[in-house]
Amino acid sequence: MNQVSSSNGAVLGAAFVTIAALAFAGTNVLQSVLPWQFGMSSTGMAFWQYLLATLFALPLILRIGLGKLRTRRPLVHEIRAFASALGVHVFVYGFASGVPVWQMVTLLATGPLFIILGSTLFLGERASPARLIAAFVGFAGALIVSGIGVDGFSLTTLVPIAAAALWATTDVLTKYLSREESPETLTLSLLVLVTPNHLLILLIATIAAWLIPGLVPAGLATGFPFQLPTGAGLGLLVLLGLLTAAAQYLLSLAYKVADATYLQPFGDLKVPLTALLGWALLGQIPSPWFWLGAAMIIGASAFIFHQEAQKDQPGPAAQAA
Repeated sequence: MNQVSSSNGAVLGAAFVTIAALAFAGTNVLQSVLPWQFGMSSTGMAFWQYLLATLFALPLILRIGLGKLRTRRPLVHEIRAFASALGVHVFVYGFASGVPVWQMVTLLATGPLFIILGSTLFLGERASPARLIAAFVGFAGALIVSGIGVDGFSLTTLVPIAAAALWATTDVLTKYLSREESPETLTLSLLVLVTPNHLLILLIATIAAWLIPGLVPAGLATGFPFQLPTGAGLGLLVLLGLLTAAAQYLLSLAYKVADATYLQPFGDLKVPLTALLGWALLGQIPSPWFWLGAAMIIGASAFIFHQEAQKDQPGPAAQAA
């Protein structure tokens, strides 16, 4: 009975994460379309995206209960939410700068390598040979996808790597807080705090653009920061918020029924799915080196998570008991 239940959980978890990966792929395409076709600034788009996502996630917030917000480390929770929000703004700025969606998402997959680095330096975790090998292979894959050494490389291709580092900071802080905080508190604090931090970043970027013209890159904060698109653009923005909330909700369902180390490779499906959607809907054809670099990054990520899962497996004596 336990085996059947575990098997069903694994299938359901994989299905939830795969659908979430498709939702994330949809958000990546929309984040590229809204700045270029409807003139939205990347900061304004990120603010409205997560405000709408929070509204769509209200049933989840109420189900968890605001009482779960009580914590002994409010400053760490705020830094975690700010790093998460800043990662979003850096990421969507890459789309506004014209970085192809396939390149954005593939380089974002370097995140686990930054998590390894942060966990080793700040949490005192040991840098095992497996972690070092994964970091080297993933970094080499990132170099290939970024286009270093060929005519197509530009500094904007480093934007998704910066976003990956910021989101890795969020994950490392989550691991730190999980030592004494419940999963409900970690989930709720991010849901509640992330939108105010998006607003803070939006206001900082807009004020900087007004006070010192030319300081803020074009596309980051242009025009009235809260301006909404009209017509089809408004519909796509609402869809962006809905897909963001749906993806997060699907992930929460997946982690309830299956182990995170088992689910991680399915999450990496968003890389080829985004590439295919970008190709089909935007005409952005991946470079010939994309598939090799993407395979190296995803392979390194899957390898390190497999190694961590094996480490957490009980020994023969424990299994026999």
